[in-house]
Amino acid sequence: MWPGQSHQRQFRLPLRQILYRGHLGMALVAIFLAGLTVSLVCLLTLRAYTEHNLALTARSLTYTVEAAVVFNDDSAVLDALELIASGDEVARVTVYNDQGRSMAVWTRSTEGARGRLEQLVATWLLPPENIEPIMHDGAKVGEVRLSGSGGPLTRFLLAGTAGMVASLALTALVAFYLSRRMVSRIVGPLERLAQVAHAVRRDRDFAQRVPSAPIAELDELGKDFNVLLDELASWQTHLKTENENLAHQASHDSLTHLSNRAAFEQSLSIALRNAADEDWHVAVLFLDGDHFKAINDQHGHAAGDVVLIETAARIRSQLRGKGVGARFGGDEFAVLLAPLADARDAEGIADDILSSMVQPIHLPDGTSVVMSLTAGIAIYPEHARSPDDLLKRADQAMYHAKRQSRGTRSLADQAEGKDPRQQEIVLVSDSLSPDPTVRTMHVGPGPGPGAERVPDAKPAAGGHAGDDAPGKLVAGSDRGT
Repeated sequence: MWPGQSHQRQFRLPLRQILYRGHLGMALVAIFLAGLTVSLVCLLTLRAYTEHNLALTARSLTYTVEAAVVFNDDSAVLDALELIASGDEVARVTVYNDQGRSMAVWTRSTEGARGRLEQLVATWLLPPENIEPIMHDGAKVGEVRLSGSGGPLTRFLLAGTAGMVASLALTALVAFYLSRRMVSRIVGPLERLAQVAHAVRRDRDFAQRVPSAPIAELDELGKDFNVLLDELASWQTHLKTENENLAHQASHDSLTHLSNRAAFEQSLSIALRNAADEDWHVAVLFLDGDHFKAINDQHGHAAGDVVLIETAARIRSQLRGKGVGARFGGDEFAVLLAPLADARDAEGIADDILSSMVQPIHLPDGTSVVMSLTAGIAIYPEHARSPDDLLKRADQAMYHAKRQSRGTRSLADQAEGKDPRQQEIVLVSDSLSPDPTVRTMHVGPGPGPGAERVPDAKPAAGGHAGDDAPGKLVAGSDRGT
């Protein structure tokens, strides 16, 4: 906004009203100017005609009263004046003899508003007096002085004004009708185009289209606008798809299409807030694959991806919309169950997921493998009240279950008091056997008596992210085994 410019919103008239006013104003001004010009011309013509008639009347009077003036017969002069000057065009007549004496005077009555108006018009438009000499045998024996009446001019002015007003009224009606027709043909398509534009801006409704218009230029404008809407709709669809893809990629695992850890933790935080308000139970299941490292190393990463995808599909199928499944990385999965009316429902769903893994998973090379899952369960509010603590307790419960027997589940309270750092170190073979040969040793806070050092094995080339290499010594975790 420029300095000094008003901050108030300017009032703008609609196009329809502007065109109405413009057309009507032009029509009225044109008729008024035309009527005024015609009236002025007619008035000047009538004035000239009136002056000529007054001159003829004065000359006729000189002939009529000539004898009476010669004989100084005032009565005869007055009778002649009343006979001739009683016409509408004469207002006053005075006859003088050669000595300048007034022999007779005839005056028209000017009483009433009309008389005063006629006198006013005569004063404005007619000459003061017409003077004609009275001649007898070539000598001047007197004179006639005659003033015109404004009656004819007044009637003409009144009739002209009435005609002009009637013409203006008729013209206004005709102009309004024609203007309305023309404005409808112009403004109608523009209003429909504006309605579509507003719908697109306000509601993002790109399905509307501008109808055809009777005017070629407006019809072409509507067609171009419709083409632009087609392009905007295509762009909007593409942008929406791209945004959905980006949002999905930001919150989901690219391999299994389950939620990723960040999205899972966000959903868990929301679920715990709602549970605190509604007195619900919330369960977190922490799932870890058994012997996935051996499958990945023996059959390759492509087979490992197939196993992860199928595992995620089986987890999703057992949830049936009752929870949120997520992959944290490698063969680690998590499930959020909320709301739960009964905490024992979480154990049932965990049993369903573990049971679904009994069926073999078919690999691209035609072979099949079976990978079990070990689950840890933590319940809100029994085991923890914060998202981090709930995940930690479920993770600890999974450790406990894996130490007891793989392919089983454990509640967080069953692992109570157990430190995952004080546990067995399991060296897993590369075999797919459900009971691989292991060699264990107890690890404490420091080297204890009888501790045996196990040399590290060479990791497999191209090992899967998050997996342990064959023969690697894993302290405090059985992941990837």
